[in-house]
This record gives sequence, structure tokens and C-alpha cells, in this order.
Amino acid sequence: MKTSAVNAADLARSVIAVPPLARNGDLTLNPEANVSLIRHLEDGGVSTMMYGGNANFYNMGMYEYGAVLDFLEHTVAASTWLIPSAGPDFGKLMDQARILRTRAFPTAMVLPLTFPATPDGSEKAIRLFAESYGRPVIVYVKVESFLTPTHIKRLADAGLVAGIKYAVVREAPAADAFLRELLDKVDAKLIVSGIGERPAIEHLRIFGLAGFTSGSVCIGPRGSTRMLAALKSGDFATASAIRAAYLPLENLRDAHSPIRVLHEAVTLAGIADMGPMLPQLSNIAADQRPAIEAAAKALLAHDRALQ
Repeated sequence: MKTSAVNAADLARSVIAVPPLARNGDLTLNPEANVSLIRHLEDGGVSTMMYGGNANFYNMGMYEYGAVLDFLEHTVAASTWLIPSAGPDFGKLMDQARILRTRAFPTAMVLPLTFPATPDGSEKAIRLFAESYGRPVIVYVKVESFLTPTHIKRLADAGLVAGIKYAVVREAPAADAFLRELLDKVDAKLIVSGIGERPAIEHLRIFGLAGFTSGSVCIGPRGSTRMLAALKSGDFATASAIRAAYLPLENLRDAHSPIRVLHEAVTLAGIADMGPMLPQLSNIAADQRPAIEAAAKALLAHDRALQ
């Protein structure tokens, strides 16, 4: 596992996979299934993995947090950069900081809390977490009400930000006044597009973001990796053609639940059995599974054809 300090180049070196976390029927961690998914990603060229919302770190208790971190650290390849998450509430952040600072992870992502929270309070929570952890953190901007660009700039200027995952959903990603304001205050090299393949082209072409995160990369790692390479070389036509293969599954994720559909898609594609979801999330409804299975298997077949 990468343990060196984070620099801007790290954010652009790989698609940042955001995988689900496999569990057994009794909700304990399923080591074999998680290893299968991690190897699938690494074999497909992915060298950065962020365990956050898709892994349901929101609902993970302190009773297993350290053990999950240790399992992931010792499972990924030596060259893989593994990014765990913390939070979202202040109490959990401070408890998790005590665990994280005894581990070798060079950064962690702060999960956003939208209620009950204010931008001033969220900035203070992130500041205190980063100071307690002793390392710069990744700020996850999912809604405009979480932090303003000014709040983020103050954190960055204080040396507390290793990166920013920008994931505010827009009807038209190319028209984003909030992102433009953020870029006026923070270097684009610190910001990655955080909503998968759909807005990634606009985010990198128009706004110059460093890279992108993806959930569907867990099904099709080779295609996502090639899409990032095309974007970095300015070949937007190739990137757009690659993106088309991901949209059927992304459409289902947007329609039903990005986290829950991805969790099911990994299982139905035959990559690894993700098992039950940790409450307070629940597995997707049975009548939605056939469409998810068809989209996931089609994307996996497309990806394998790229070998």
C-alpha cells in the first residue's frame, strides 16, 4: 500500500475507484469477496481505491473500523493507494482520528454531513479532524450547503487539504458556477470529478480537474482506465465513445440508488458476492435486479473485450 505523502500527481495517476464492501449474512466482513473485487480492479489497471459512500462507511461502527482498515491495508497491492473515509459526524471523526493516526494511510476522506450541520461548523470539524489525525485530508463536496468555496480555500491555505472530491450533481455539468468559484480559490490539480463517468469529460475538458472517481469502474476497470488516459491526452472523442458503455448502468444507478445499484451490480456481474448491505441501507428490490444484471454483465463483457 502506498504510504508516502500525497501530492497532486497522485490524484491523476489512476481512476479513483469507489468500491462497495462485501459482507456475510451476519454482516461481518467477507474477506474472500473483497479480495476478489480488489484484484479485479488492480488487474484492470486501477491503482487508487477510495472506500467511502459505496462501501457504506457512513454506517460503519467503531467496533469494526480498525479491523476493516487493517484488512484493506494488508489486502491491496504494494503500489495501490488506499483512501479510507471518516465521519460524517464530528464525534465519529474525532474517534476515528485516533485510530487513523496509528495507521500508515497518508490521507482519509471526510464524509459530508448535511444535517445537522452548517458550513462554519463543517469547516471547524474538518480542521480539528485533520489536526488530530496529523495529515491533510480529502474534502468531499456533495452539496453546496456543506462548505462554500471560501471555507474550502481556508482549509487548503492552512495545508489541511490533500484533495477535493467534487460531486455536486448538475443537469448540465458544463454550467457550474459553484465549481467555477471553487477553481478561482483552489488549484484545479487538487480537485477530482466525483460523480463517475457521466460528467467526467466536461469536468476535465472545461474545468481542468485532475481526474475522476468511479463506482462503475468496479465492473469495467479497463474501460475507465482508458477513458482517463484519453481525457489526459485531450482525445475527447475516444473518451466519449468509451463513456457510452457505462451509461446504461449509470442510468440505473441514478434512477434507483447509486450505492445500492452498484453493490448489486458487482454481485450480479459475477465478480464477487457483495452480500447484504450494512444497515441503515438495504439491498435493492428484487424486481430491479434483472435490469441491473443485464447492464452489469454487458459492461463486464465490453471491458473484457478490451484485453
